[in-house]
Amino acid sequence: MAPQRFPEQFDQIQRSMPDVPLAMGPDDAAEFIYEKGVVLARDGEEAALVENTVRDHFTAATGLSGDQVRRAGPQTNRSGITRIQVGDPGHGDRRADRAVANALRAMREPEGRAGRRLVSRNHVVSIAVNSCPGDEPVPAPLTGGTNPAPAEAGYDAEGAVGVLVIDNGLTHDHTLVPLLSHVQGDLHGTETDDQGNLKIYVGHGTFIAGIVAAVAPNTNITVRNTLNDAGAILESDFGEALFAAVDRDGWPDIISLSAGTSNGRTDGLLGVDAFMRELRQQRTLLVAAAGNNASATPFWPAAYASLPDYADSVLSIGALRTDGDHGACFSNHGSWVNAYAPGERLTSTLTGFDAPIPYVYQHSTYDACRFNFTYLCTCQHPRHTGVLSDDGSSAKPDQVMFDGYAHWSGTSFATPAAAALVAAHMTAHKETDPRAARKQLLAANTEFAEVRGAHVPALIPPTWRQGTVVQLSAGA
Repeated sequence: MAPQRFPEQFDQIQRSMPDVPLAMGPDDAAEFIYEKGVVLARDGEEAALVENTVRDHFTAATGLSGDQVRRAGPQTNRSGITRIQVGDPGHGDRRADRAVANALRAMREPEGRAGRRLVSRNHVVSIAVNSCPGDEPVPAPLTGGTNPAPAEAGYDAEGAVGVLVIDNGLTHDHTLVPLLSHVQGDLHGTETDDQGNLKIYVGHGTFIAGIVAAVAPNTNITVRNTLNDAGAILESDFGEALFAAVDRDGWPDIISLSAGTSNGRTDGLLGVDAFMRELRQQRTLLVAAAGNNASATPFWPAAYASLPDYADSVLSIGALRTDGDHGACFSNHGSWVNAYAPGERLTSTLTGFDAPIPYVYQHSTYDACRFNFTYLCTCQHPRHTGVLSDDGSSAKPDQVMFDGYAHWSGTSFATPAAAALVAAHMTAHKETDPRAARKQLLAANTEFAEVRGAHVPALIPPTWRQGTVVQLSAGA
């Protein structure tokens, strides 16, 4: 996630969080976005240790000041973490934050003695970790239906599987879609800008709900607008928001989460540690997206699936390309990904059913999708067609009109497809334990695909239709 890859995504999040100065890190290698001037620590004694150690280190160091080191929020909360200010958030630029980097270094020796992490950056958790921000969705004709198509199965309100979608809410007109008749939750809120154009990532939660409903009709789906700042939230707020979501209606059978962040570590996110420990004690299955950075670096919370304590409670999902034969070029990968599902050029519900809504593409200006495997994405410098895997027939205009359905690509959408397959398995086999259903589904699976040379499980919805991938030349 180098700085030149994500200027638009960074700017979108920064504009949505105007009072939170952000930087890309770690240091000079931008793999994630985080809050400047602030670190996280666990409540209580550990927070006091971090605060005192960093203050002493900065006081003794040349060019650093201990005067600004102090608590920057409540000392106790449901997520069990405290924000500690370590420097001036307005100092420096987006490339790094010297105060945060030095605070982390100051804690290395205490962490070594403790044998575990005591401090963390305050990362941005986002639905939009994609090398081609704003290039999709693209309109899809209503006559073509959805892909996956709706399964022919009944709905039993009493026996329906509960699915909680943690995302950016529902579009205002989602109730006009029969497929979403068993969907409830939060509206996105403001959907268009001052010119009446659809704002970036609006419809993401609705699109995901449509995929779940198509693959697993016997579901009660709730969509929350947890990620409503351009699809993002600070790690310090994320754990609290997850607790709030399950508190509203109780712990569901399945949580579908198409968001996360890397953090350069292999031991999870400090900000969701309390939630993950509580999840472990419940029966809920978390199905989480592996991310869209085309990286093997662990992406959290999905990568909790690789930690022994969470292996049964988390299902980590990567994305397959439109023909299902290989991993989509944008999909994260690695041993921590449990399985892959179709995630490229899916078709689902979006918005514009009551009146068409225009959308202006935020075209990438960098050669962000040139990856050296299988095939190339089409977001090429200086322009591109606006889709991740184009058929080469025509270039898309700068502005399009949505009047219902859309094509959209991303690991975001492979995730609800897999979550729905678990739900459908529960219904078909009268299985009431979603974690048992996860295990049974993977054990019975006979579909496989090749991802970066590895033979991996492929979870394919029965109603999904394969598409054609056009191989692009290296100089395309």
